[in-house]
Amino acid sequence: MANRNEKEASRKRILSTCVRLFLEQGFKHTPPKQILTEADVSAGTFYNLYRTKAGVLTELTEFMFQNQFTIAGQIVQGETDPVKLYAVETAIQLTLAELNENLRQIYVEAYTLPENLEIIHRMTAEMLHRIFGAYMPGYSVSDFYESDIGSAAIMRGYMARPCDVYFTLERKLERFLQLTLRIYCVPEEKQREVMALIASLDIRAIANEVMQKLFAALEMHYEFTLGEEAKQI
Repeated sequence: MANRNEKEASRKRILSTCVRLFLEQGFKHTPPKQILTEADVSAGTFYNLYRTKAGVLTELTEFMFQNQFTIAGQIVQGETDPVKLYAVETAIQLTLAELNENLRQIYVEAYTLPENLEIIHRMTAEMLHRIFGAYMPGYSVSDFYESDIGSAAIMRGYMARPCDVYFTLERKLERFLQLTLRIYCVPEEKQREVMALIASLDIRAIANEVMQKLFAALEMHYEFTLGEEAKQI
């Protein structure tokens, strides 16, 4: 029992330390040696539990995705159209990557590593079936899982490419939604409604609100305090 409790305590310290460091200084700039020191665990304990620092992203990805969509839904209360909610949620996720470079690194890694990507596909397939099933009546959850392999790659590509004066955030969101809504056979008229909704939103302000609430949820769940600099746009 003592060994089991010790192992669980080590796991919690590793998670707490990794999540805080990833958010404060970025996934790429967090060396394993720093994780071991700040989590107060041996290399053997760490590698036995997670193998690499990327292994921590599996749990973090699941928590972040569940919470960001819940928070986004709370912010756009009153909107019940599932296609419009999908557009808002994906627009927020893309915008989060533009507001915070460390979040961009986490999301891009999540959409790159096979273990994390599998979680995303499984979580997304059922959601896509509920949202777009009416437009693709012959499609099962399994079919949407296969389609998400393609649409998730689009999401990763757009998140990994920072916006600039030529490829603005507004243009990025429009391009992403054009591609994905066509993949899921959304009629042109509905696509125009969705684009108009996204254009009418102050998506940066909404994404910043989601980001601050997501940080608060992460702090509470993983029991750490995030430095104020990490919370800034």
